[in-house]
Amino acid sequence: MTQAETKPTTPALLTADAHCVPVTLVTTGSWSDVQPALDPSQRRFAEALGFKPKAGSLALLPGPDGGLARVLFGLGDMEAGTYDRLLVGKLPGLLPEGSYRLEHATDPAEAALAWLMGSYRFGRYRAGNGTKARLAAPMGIDAAEVERIAAAVAFGRDLINTPANDMGPAEIEAAARSLAECHGATIAVTDGEALTREFPLIHAVGAASPRAPRLIDLTWGPEDASRVTLVGKGVAFDTGGLDLKPSAAMLLMKKDMGGAAAALAAADMVMGARLKVRLRVLIPAVENAVAGNAFRPGDVLLSRAGLSVEIGNTDAEGRLILADALALAEADCPDLLLDYSTLTGAARVALGPDLPAFFTEDEALAISVAEAGRSAVDPVWRMPLHAPYASLLDSKVADLNNVSGGPFAGAITAALFLRRFAPKSKAHGHFDLYGWNPSTKPGRPEGGEVQTARLTYALLKARYGG
Repeated sequence: MTQAETKPTTPALLTADAHCVPVTLVTTGSWSDVQPALDPSQRRFAEALGFKPKAGSLALLPGPDGGLARVLFGLGDMEAGTYDRLLVGKLPGLLPEGSYRLEHATDPAEAALAWLMGSYRFGRYRAGNGTKARLAAPMGIDAAEVERIAAAVAFGRDLINTPANDMGPAEIEAAARSLAECHGATIAVTDGEALTREFPLIHAVGAASPRAPRLIDLTWGPEDASRVTLVGKGVAFDTGGLDLKPSAAMLLMKKDMGGAAAALAAADMVMGARLKVRLRVLIPAVENAVAGNAFRPGDVLLSRAGLSVEIGNTDAEGRLILADALALAEADCPDLLLDYSTLTGAARVALGPDLPAFFTEDEALAISVAEAGRSAVDPVWRMPLHAPYASLLDSKVADLNNVSGGPFAGAITAALFLRRFAPKSKAHGHFDLYGWNPSTKPGRPEGGEVQTARLTYALLKARYGG
């Protein structure tokens, strides 16, 4: 896979000039002021169209020559609980080809980012489906940062959207290497016999695939800076193993490496902004396949941490590969440890596809994560690490089972399983995400989504600065 395929080019913000059509953002509260200030002919045209500033409403207003002179775009009631701060991201898919500038944006940088994220289209296999409306950088914003964040989001989305035949463990490694080269990071990969010895759970999960499993280890930044480690689940495709998924449940399993994509996208933002951290990214990359050498229900496997794990279900493979990676991460004593994974259906049942579950025992971290999610419009919801549920993972033959064996608290028991492999890391956060937009929303086209990546960048920027 080439660098162009793993690091897409996203539209850049333009420099505003006289040819940019103004897009006037109108709320229910501001319409009474905006309407009288319009050119009289445009005001009459808007009235004839019946334009009202409800969320997502659009009016294309002509000039004297019949060309497009102004756009009105309704934001609705900004005080309403349903207000979408990324609503401007709907515009690239609505407007005709041309150059535009925003007027009356409450947060111009956020609006510009929403526009760029809404401009994303996955075009690897089909040309000509991109948006052609371009935005001028609003005055006073850090345009370079907005473009970096949008490019990182597009990078991660492309990784998730790429089907498994073109995105296996080797291609995930290639994407990480491309990112490392771009930012001057170092990268090491453990595979083959060394993986079998050092990361036995990662090896066991990936052994049945002809595409070899591996542990990808990227590091960047000065050694004396605060140590931040991101761990992302990189299951390129999940058949469920011998506990085979039904065919309908396999349709989106190319996105089971969404945790790796989120970690790499966040790393792209952090390194691009040159935050004052010693960053480490660990990606266990595997394919959970079916063959004669696949790991089996009832097997007992020894982990890197020395804990023995009874396999109650081969379709709970993500926590196994994360366990070995977390044991490596904790040995480095990071100041902050975050892991990302498309881990449980239980989290989706509880919170739906748009709201990742977040687990931590660190109250200060929980507050910071919630604030970063609000700031970045990348929300999560904290769920409890209810310690008594750890007994649901008890095994009669090993230190613990990889599943509880019952229908209750699946997301919590998965998080408790992971904590067993990084018990000394107080500042440890676990994100259980979906990694996919089931339908198009403003700034979030249908398809792969690097949930929590922008949250992570906002969190680290607030903590460690540029």
